[in-house]
Amino acid sequence: MSKKCDITGKKPSFGNNVPFSHKKTRRRWDPNIQRKRIWIPEMGRFVKIRLSTRALRSIDRAGLLPYLRKHNLKLKDVTS
Repeated sequence: MSKKCDITGKKPSFGNNVPFSHKKTRRRWDPNIQRKRIWIPEMGRFVKIRLSTRALRSIDRAGLLPYLRKHNLKLKDVTS
């Protein structure tokens, strides 16, 4: 499973571990991706979406369909 948010497009970022000796090694920071079942009251059904926790907080505040409309997405673009 890819570590990418279906809504915001967040994906892993890369960089270096830098200890006291400055011997750098590569590492990655994964986004906090969750698989959630979200209720859509307008349609009367649940949908399963893989999203970041930041997107989940935004959806809780605004609702899924208004949030998707704001970001020019359709429900079929983000459901799995």
